[in-house]
Amino acid sequence: MARLSIPVLKHLLTSSSTPTLRRSVTYMPRPGDGAPRPVTLIPGDGIGPLVTNAVEQVMEAMHAPVYFEKYDIHGDMMRVPSEVIESIKKNKVCLKGGLATPMGGGVSSLNVQLRKELDLYASLVNCFNLQGLPTRHENVDIVVIRENTEGEYAGLEHEVVPGVVESLKVITKFCSERIAKYAFEYAYLNNRKKVTAVHKANIMKLADGLFLESCREVATKYPGIKYNEIIVDNCCMQLVSKPEQFDVMVTPNLYGNLVANTAAGIAGGTGVMPGGNVGADHAIFEQGASAGNVGNDKLLEQKTANPVALLLSSAMMLRHLQFPSFADRLETAVKRVISESHYRTKDLGGTSTTQEVVGAVIGALD
Repeated sequence: MARLSIPVLKHLLTSSSTPTLRRSVTYMPRPGDGAPRPVTLIPGDGIGPLVTNAVEQVMEAMHAPVYFEKYDIHGDMMRVPSEVIESIKKNKVCLKGGLATPMGGGVSSLNVQLRKELDLYASLVNCFNLQGLPTRHENVDIVVIRENTEGEYAGLEHEVVPGVVESLKVITKFCSERIAKYAFEYAYLNNRKKVTAVHKANIMKLADGLFLESCREVATKYPGIKYNEIIVDNCCMQLVSKPEQFDVMVTPNLYGNLVANTAAGIAGGTGVMPGGNVGADHAIFEQGASAGNVGNDKLLEQKTANPVALLLSSAMMLRHLQFPSFADRLETAVKRVISESHYRTKDLGGTSTTQEVVGAVIGALD
């Protein structure tokens, strides 16, 4: 009797006679889960309308169960109009482009106003390598979770005497504890293995010391997740030399902004990193790093803004709305376009327009 070789056996075991499983265990929706959901849309300034329109086109092509309530607001306004706040409170979810923040003067950031008004206390930026997009470092998959409502962004500044300005950094036990809880809960729910707290408690012993104390207390409740701490200046050095060592990072407000942008640059650029801001009741999804970036006149004139970050943020939004298959389709299509390398905007080394990238993503939808 002839004996079959190992390669032949492998071929027989994996031949087309064996059914190929293409789906995981099914998602069972609750009755009514397929009803279209309203989402507040803020196109914003500069390239914002261009990239939010890209999302609208892809959502329409997917027949995604969402519809947009659009509001035209701009970063030079003194305040976010009350009707916009009410729309987000009603809809619970918002998608936004960048809102420009004037430098100096008396106009405060509308991005910060939205976070405070809606108590969106957690900012999340996911920085990861994309297949087909070469970077200096591989195996980067970092989630930066940043406290969003206090710290240096509290906006408590005043001129003590002419030529002397005092800016207050506010750290509270309440806000430190809840951002730590969110970071560990995120890690637990997403099968992440480690949470790193970023601080400068060697110098700001009371403020950052309180932040660390809160993180340590919360860490004891998650024994299955490794916890460590790193000083922010060493953190930046470690990020650019060995970023793959980091998993989930939890930070006070200002450090998180710096760390998230550094991680985004390492993983492929701010134009491809998704993110959002979330609180107990509401969520705003936007470009993850440099969320206030509104591009420049040349990008706007040539219509070459990169829509990838906001498209991936929209996939995050669809998961948040419990539309997992639509989120998977969108994420898969975007990643396929990146990996095939035919359609890329200038920031990724290509020459494509925003619309050409959108067309490619729509064409890649399953």
